[in-house]
Formats: sequence, C-alpha cells, structure tokens
Amino acid sequence: MKVAIVHYWLLSMRGGEKVLEALSELYPEADIFTLVYDPDAIKGRLKNHTIKTSFLQKIPGVKKYYQLMLPLMPLALESMDITDYDLVISSESGPAKGIIPKPDALHVCYCHSPMRYIWDHYFFYHANAGFLKRLLMPVIASRLRQWDVSTSARVDRFVANSRHIANRVEKYYRRDATVIHPPVSVDDFAIADDIGDFYLCAGQLVGYKRVDIAVDAFTRMQKNLVVIGTGEEMEDLKRRAGPTIKFLDHQPFASLKKHMAQCKALIFPGEEDFGIVPVEVMASGRPVLAYGRGGAMDTVVEGLSGMLFAEQSVECLIESVAKFEAAEAGFEPKAIRAHALNFSKDNFKKKIKMLVQEELAKRSAVAAGLSPVNVPPAIPEGWPKPGALVLARSPKTRRPADVVQPS
Repeated sequence: MKVAIVHYWLLSMRGGEKVLEALSELYPEADIFTLVYDPDAIKGRLKNHTIKTSFLQKIPGVKKYYQLMLPLMPLALESMDITDYDLVISSESGPAKGIIPKPDALHVCYCHSPMRYIWDHYFFYHANAGFLKRLLMPVIASRLRQWDVSTSARVDRFVANSRHIANRVEKYYRRDATVIHPPVSVDDFAIADDIGDFYLCAGQLVGYKRVDIAVDAFTRMQKNLVVIGTGEEMEDLKRRAGPTIKFLDHQPFASLKKHMAQCKALIFPGEEDFGIVPVEVMASGRPVLAYGRGGAMDTVVEGLSGMLFAEQSVECLIESVAKFEAAEAGFEPKAIRAHALNFSKDNFKKKIKMLVQEELAKRSAVAAGLSPVNVPPAIPEGWPKPGALVLARSPKTRRPADVVQPS
C-alpha cells in the first residue's frame, strides 16, 4: 500500500505531533501532507519522511500568522493531490480530514478534537477576539461548519483520542468513533525516592485551563503550589497569588520531570480533550486531582491514580484537596505508574494497526462477496488487557456509549 498521513500543520512538537510521530513509525514509508511546515520546529523521525505542503506555504509570514489563513484552509487541503495513495490517515484538530482521497482508498481519521473555534468553544474565542475578528468570525465560522460536517462523509473510520471527543464526533458529525488514547512517552518518567511539600500545576497559562482556580484555592489554604508554564494569563495569576504560590515559567525537561515526580499531586482544573500532563505525572508515580470532565474521565481512576472533583470552583477544589490528604497514604506510586503504562506508544501503535487491519479485512470480504460482519477482528499479539475500544452510539439509538473489551 501507498500510505499518506495528513496533519493539520507542522509548526511545533506538541501532543498532536507526537501522534503523528507514532503513526510515522508505524508506516515508515508514508508521505506526510500538511498545510504549513516549519523544518526548524520539527525534530526526530518526522524529517525522514517526504513532507508535502499546500500553497499556503508560499505566503510570506505564514509560519507566524497561519491561524489567519483559516478561511483558505479548506481550499488548500482540497488542492493537495493524494489520489496515488491506498491508505490515508488524517490527524485532525484543524481541518485535516477534508482531504479528497480516491474512491477505493481507506481513509481513517484520528480526531484530537472537532475544530473547537467553530464548535463548542466558538463563543469563548469570539468574546476574546479583536474587533475585526469578531466582525468576520460569524460569517467564516458558519460556512466552515457546513464544510466541516460535509467532509466528515469522506472518512471511512473515525478514531477519537478520548470518550469526550468520541461524544463530540457523534454530536457534530453524527458518526461513531473508536477511542484509541494518544501515545504518551511514559518511559521518560520515573518514581522519585523523595516527595516534596508542594502541589503542581503545569501547562499553558491560558483561560480555559482554569489555573486561576488552583491559584485562588491554594492562596486561601496557604498551601504550597508550584506553577510551571507560560501564557497570556501569567501576569493576572501573579497578581492574585499569595506567598505560597511559586511561578517557574517554562522549564527544561529535567526540571519538569523532577517536579512531576516529587509533587504531592498534580492539580488539573481545566477540561481537556485528553490531557497528556496528567498521564506523565502518573507515570512518575504521583496522583492527579482533576476536574471530572473531558479526557480526565479516561485517565484518572478514582482512588487508584487520583481523584475527580465535580465543579470548576475554588470551594470544590479545596474540598478535594482535603479529601485527598485524608486518604493520601492509600495511593501507591507503583500502582499509579502501572496504570499510566497503559497509555504507552506501543499500545497506541498496536491498536491503530489492529483497526486498520480490520477495515482492510472488511474491504477484502466485500470484494470476495462475503459479509463484512463475519470478518473476525485482527487482534495483534500482546494486546494490552486494560485497553478498551469505546464506540459512540449513533443518534438513532440514543443509548450510552458501548465499551468493547478486546478478547
């Protein structure tokens, strides 16, 4: 097979690019298609692949102002020729799934999230945009939503990175999605011998992360909180923080790893699509206190790897911290790390490979005149027992999501 991997843009090495990297290892001969590419920002195996860009690449300053190119992105994607490829895997958070495959190609979409800025986060982005953007957004977003829904029909199989995203795929596209959690570099983290007297908050300091809740709660409790990260909320957070709050800005990996391994627990008050930082902290043997929505529902096991709190409020977080400290001795670092290992890159690659094999087997069965329903699942050797495929129900049934355990 000729394989094409389509990624929204290649301008940094974050969670989406880690998924792309794992896919590129699974298909080392694949070509990578992307809207905009910055060779200086990309590291590792990805540079071994042929990387093809859209016409947006030729626009001066596009690497810095690529987000302003949103109205042109559908056209740019549909202008990229992938008709020579038999398997197309789109990595979707921007509009990557809008590529046009040939009729007999298999198109699998790994969805990190339907575009937040035109769907459930639209009003947040609109309220925080400049004057000109606020004027243009309603027209652009309306047309882009229509295009986004129509292009979902070009996908043969949706994969979501969490149950939260599977539900959003069902809501906006009316399509089922199989949950395969993204790869986390769990082997890069380890359990520390000593635990410090501080809690940790790590990540971008932007509004929807709700770091303000953690800062206010720990200021009120007069407990130590270390905040690692940078972003537009930094100055406001510093103004409202008490003397027990310590800001470290961006840290090298060695420092971040040390803080993850030595914190009493990670405080995770935002609602994320998946959330890689909590899994990294759990791989370090430390528990997570997370808001009980979004990806945390897939990664934080109550009483084993952490605790979930029900509301994004200072009072609820304070109550959760008190509850945790009363039960802190019951959290076993080795058990927490063992749970985190379920989210390894190897498990991700095995699940993706199995899913593609199943889809190809169905196509072969249809070509041979057989029913695809009778095709046995291609479960690879070493399938991780704790992993589960979650299928979001179609809107016709209106029943809760199915959880299909591998046999």
